[in-house]
Amino acid sequence: MLSTLPAGTGRPSPTTTAAPWWRDAVIYQVYVRSFLDSTDDGIGDLAGVRAGLPYLKKLGVDGIWLSPFYPSPQHDHGYDVADYRAVDPVYGDLTEFDRLVCASHRIGLKVLLDIVPNHCSSEHPWFRETLAAGPGTEARSRFHFAPGRGADGSEPPNNWRAMFGGPAWTRVTEPDGTPGEWYLHLFTPEQPDLNWRHQEVGDEFEQVLRFWLDRGVDGFRIDVAAGLFKHPELPDSEDPEADERSRDSVNPLAWNQPEVHGVWRRWRAVCEEYTAGDGEHRLLVGEVSVPTAREHALYVRPDELHQAFFFDLLSAPWDAAAFRTTIDAAVRDIAGTGSTVTWVLNNHDQVRTVTRYAGEPGVEGSGLGAARARAAALLMLALPGAAYVYQGEELGLPEVLDLPDDVLTDPIFSRTGSRKHVRDGCRVPLPWSGHASPFGFSQGAAGAQPWLPQPSWFADHATDRALADTSSFWHLYREGLQLRRSMPQLGEGPLHWLETPPQVLAMVRGDGLVCAVNFGSDPVPAPVPGAPLLASGPCPDGVLPGATAAWWITDLKTA
Repeated sequence: MLSTLPAGTGRPSPTTTAAPWWRDAVIYQVYVRSFLDSTDDGIGDLAGVRAGLPYLKKLGVDGIWLSPFYPSPQHDHGYDVADYRAVDPVYGDLTEFDRLVCASHRIGLKVLLDIVPNHCSSEHPWFRETLAAGPGTEARSRFHFAPGRGADGSEPPNNWRAMFGGPAWTRVTEPDGTPGEWYLHLFTPEQPDLNWRHQEVGDEFEQVLRFWLDRGVDGFRIDVAAGLFKHPELPDSEDPEADERSRDSVNPLAWNQPEVHGVWRRWRAVCEEYTAGDGEHRLLVGEVSVPTAREHALYVRPDELHQAFFFDLLSAPWDAAAFRTTIDAAVRDIAGTGSTVTWVLNNHDQVRTVTRYAGEPGVEGSGLGAARARAAALLMLALPGAAYVYQGEELGLPEVLDLPDDVLTDPIFSRTGSRKHVRDGCRVPLPWSGHASPFGFSQGAAGAQPWLPQPSWFADHATDRALADTSSFWHLYREGLQLRRSMPQLGEGPLHWLETPPQVLAMVRGDGLVCAVNFGSDPVPAPVPGAPLLASGPCPDGVLPGATAAWWITDLKTA
């Protein structure tokens, strides 16, 4: 028996206009600081990304998303932006950026930038002007300044907590040297939140978009896309501790306010202007953290963001029912808007999949974690819509769990004193070759040590070994990406669920491609006879082993 869910309008026939490239694209997330170091200073850079483009083209992705490389004091590794129209010298310059865009386009890769509109750096010229201007000035209205509570104003204006720990407010010293107003920061004091009710803020970011679009970028990943607007009265939160208990929690007074949708309509109109010139769509994909798929869908209506990351699959437990419920909600609520679901299994803020799926702590996760991560990758690549792959996932890199305290750079650690939710372990620079650090990450003769130390076991995951081993994660991703691009069954289209044993999911895509995943530990009969087209692990004819996914081509009818 089949059950069916729609998933967009389907891949167009050869006689119709081609669908926009972004609808089923697979984008590789480049964490620039940790990708490849061309200057031998231990920090990745734009020239290093350019040098790595042939590797990414061979892998088979459609484009790259670059983490922030703008001038920044690096309190949150670039998500505290001091200048939105330049390149931090540690990463290169605008000339090198232009070379990277040209080189990417020359081999058919799109380039997305990470833009950070919710907050800027405390060293941004606007904020410095704010501090010098004093209370009640126009400069301060670009941010959220308010007098403190209590007789002497020594208490914060409300009880909100910052997502990286501690109060969401910091008191400034006024130009005359006296204690003064407080400003809002939902992350760290070095990242003051901008006031999007001030006209100048919206105007400035429109010009920032145009600056980079004029340089040829193909779109933007938008940081904190559900933030921007705060409740205009800045009232107390009913449960302030909840705002701090989880890094992924959402303060409803500071997130998902209705006015934010007007910003995305304005940005979409800007992108449409650039699309009209050459027929190539410019993409807006949002980091949208909201409670339900239905609320998520509001951000991808036809005149707003093209796409928004669907994080629920990333956080789903390793369980067939949980995955199916998550997939069903996304396809039902998001694809119904005319957009496509944007699937993710990992990013620069999350524990790597091999370790997350291992089910128990360990330096390298476990064989079980690796098997589950491989199966999850095949499942994601078989789903209708777009997908994002975080660098190193194609190498099967586990999380680095034993970094010493004195090398941790994540502000979550410095703000809370706790290693819980610290993100450095997934940001350790990639291993490219060799048997010892820097594993080819630093290209100079000196072999500078990376900005975060690489463990010795990274040697087992180095790119040169992955390319030479046809059973590696890398080859699994490459083969999956090649099939995804060559087979119309893996276009947008609907998916149909098959009846399966407990802890097994099986779906039909298009006319006869079946993807099945065994979430259990024991082997089960395969839903399709014969050898699979592609499998995440050894898969004998007629059998689907535990923690394994496989694809088959069959004449099974879906109607």
